Amino acid sequence: MAQSNFIDYVKICSRSGHGGAGSAHLHRDKRTAMGGPDGGDGGRGGHVILRGNSQLWTLLHLQFRKHVIAENGQGGGPSHSSGAQGKDEVLEVPLGTIARNAETGEFMCEITEDGQEIILTPGGRGGLGNAHFKSPTNQTPRYAQPGEEGIDEWVVLELKLLADVGLVGFPNAGKSTLLSVVSAAKPKIANYAFTTLEPNLGVVAYRDYKSFVMADIPGIIEGASEGKGLGLRFLRHIERNSMLLFMVSCESPDIAEEYNILIKELETYNPELLDKKRILAITKTDMIDDELETEMRETLPKDIPAVFISSITQKNITKLKDMIWEALTS
Repeated sequence: MAQSNFIDYVKICSRSGHGGAGSAHLHRDKRTAMGGPDGGDGGRGGHVILRGNSQLWTLLHLQFRKHVIAENGQGGGPSHSSGAQGKDEVLEVPLGTIARNAETGEFMCEITEDGQEIILTPGGRGGLGNAHFKSPTNQTPRYAQPGEEGIDEWVVLELKLLADVGLVGFPNAGKSTLLSVVSAAKPKIANYAFTTLEPNLGVVAYRDYKSFVMADIPGIIEGASEGKGLGLRFLRHIERNSMLLFMVSCESPDIAEEYNILIKELETYNPELLDKKRILAITKTDMIDDELETEMRETLPKDIPAVFISSITQKNITKLKDMIWEALTS
């Protein structure tokens, strides 16, 4: 089976450069036999830097790069010459990337804007030369500071997709079909569970040249928050969405119960997800008549706006876009 190009989790060893040592040089030339201290400072060690790149959407380029090592700073020299700074190591990452300490799980930083740069692992400071330590009582110090050591740490980079709308539903609820209809995305569509194995993004065109981004994740099943199915691994990708579009097929024997299961799984995973605006879309309604639709409408949850749609016949797709845009802008 071919390996997926969508990589949203990598673990790397990030090592910043050591600072260069300061110089303990004393000035000497043909006219000066016993000059004062003129040792320069050591250069700073190189940083490991994360830089946001809107052209990337996966961490694939870092999958096999386990060690990221910045250069060491150079030592100071005579005549107050400072050592060269170590070259920084810059890692380009997609927007929505979070860095955590691999050992403690502590949050370190997050990249959300194109071109944004954050120092992930700072380089060691360069040592001061002996010129900094001269005084009236110590006119010829013969010592200087050593450079500060760099930091060697394991870091987890985790991608959370940035999108306006996140699609939430059981497998085969019609999420990928909707995304393929309202955007140019081409997700895999088939009549079996877990057709979608990785998240997909699509830009949805709206009125007056407006648009919003929609994210489709693999289907959630009951127990996903406990590790069942594929949903748990990808639930992180809807944490950043502005709103959630719940999708339940009209074939479901109990739409309200299925919706409540989805709500429960999201709440177990991260209770803050329930603070987002929500819309419920009943899908595949080209298979039912108006009378049955009216009966089903009476059984829907009362605390969420709902719409009956069909991606095949385009039924209420424009209405759904209007509801989404109103939720995003209100």
